[in-house]
Amino acid sequence: MNCVFVHGLGQDSSSWDKVISLMPEPLHALCPDLFALINGSETDYQSLYRAFSEYCNAISEPLNLCGLSLGGVLALHYAIDNPAKVKSLVLIGAQYKMPKNLFRIQTIIFKIMPGFFFKKQGVDKHDFMKMFLPLMESMADLDFSTELRGISCPSLIICGDKDGANKKAAKGLAEGIPGAELRFVDGAGHELNIDRPQELAVMLSEFWEVLLC
Repeated sequence: MNCVFVHGLGQDSSSWDKVISLMPEPLHALCPDLFALINGSETDYQSLYRAFSEYCNAISEPLNLCGLSLGGVLALHYAIDNPAKVKSLVLIGAQYKMPKNLFRIQTIIFKIMPGFFFKKQGVDKHDFMKMFLPLMESMADLDFSTELRGISCPSLIICGDKDGANKKAAKGLAEGIPGAELRFVDGAGHELNIDRPQELAVMLSEFWEVLLC
């Protein structure tokens, strides 16, 4: 089965390595590097979604999408636009209606963070902010609330129970998507693919195992 793992902002394709290593076979894992896909284009949501859509469209078989945060927004958007292409959907710490106040708070936090914090993540603060600000601005009006009911594929919504910024959205996604399953990870924050790879791998395995039966 083709499983596309979509990373969040501040991550890259390697952020899924540990989770994938803990997954059982058979699994054909695909991990696009989102910002490599746009290849020098403007860093806005529209360009990013267009590039992600082209990546997914180039795969002939049905897709099992798993996205975290920004990756979850892209996966959700693609599933709405391409219902016949998406076999299953997993959304982790994702939003469906962009919280403008949260974006403002995140921007302030990133601006005051010291440069060494970004270096520990393998990125330069100036380069990150240059990418982050226009991306957030271009996402501010995204709202998929009315489209959630149209998603018919099996869906799993996951959120860390300490991920306060996304818990409400997780509940909203589970209520809005027909038949969606909601699971919280005890004591976990936002980046479950990095901080809780074992638990996340088990959840994904259990969810996808049913699809293989």
